[in-house]
Amino acid sequence: MQQCRDVCVGNHHWIWDFHCKGINYRLCKGMRFSTIFSNVVSLCVSPFVLAGEGSPTPATGNDKVGSALRFQAKDIEGKEVDLGSYQGNVVVFVNVASKCGLTSQYEQLQALHIKFKDAGLRVLGFPANQFLKQEPGTNSEINTFCKTNYGVTFDMFSKVVVKGKGICELYRHLTSSDAKPKGKGGISWNFEKVLVGRDGEVKARFSPRTKPNSKEFVAAVEEALAAKP
Repeated sequence: MQQCRDVCVGNHHWIWDFHCKGINYRLCKGMRFSTIFSNVVSLCVSPFVLAGEGSPTPATGNDKVGSALRFQAKDIEGKEVDLGSYQGNVVVFVNVASKCGLTSQYEQLQALHIKFKDAGLRVLGFPANQFLKQEPGTNSEINTFCKTNYGVTFDMFSKVVVKGKGICELYRHLTSSDAKPKGKGGISWNFEKVLVGRDGEVKARFSPRTKPNSKEFVAAVEEALAAKP
């Protein structure tokens, strides 16, 4: 935020010139209070409206990408990823944790990844620490844990907030869909699974205790893989 010198333009003197997110905000003498107030509020609020709470954040301007993939996220090494790059694949979003009774599902997720990756399946792991703080490690520690203990080669992302205050926009969207069998609503525990079709839209949502190698879940994956985008 920067204040400019007092300059004359027409019959008005500009008294402040703010620059935020590529937008200039100018307040001048003679402006009505409501106009000044509106500009100041826009300046203060716009970074949060544009970015959303937490990460991943909404990507912009690509109507060819399904609504569940119109987001950007940081991978486990901190590199920015446009989730729209997964368009045309079947994607499984999983909120993961390293110290949970369900952590062994990493092994089944990896097996699912190996079995169906050539058919177009992509498994995305999003570490989250909202449930009894069962993912306390850093991104680097989580990455090492997954590779060392479960040989994970599917895509892992940086820690996010998947429920409650500060929920990231990606999970706000994923949990708003009334996808069966679980339906809409907040994430209940670690290792919930959200299945997104080749068209980039949510197709199904499964509870944490539904194992990745269960008949129900595998059948849903195969059905999504068989469908045309």
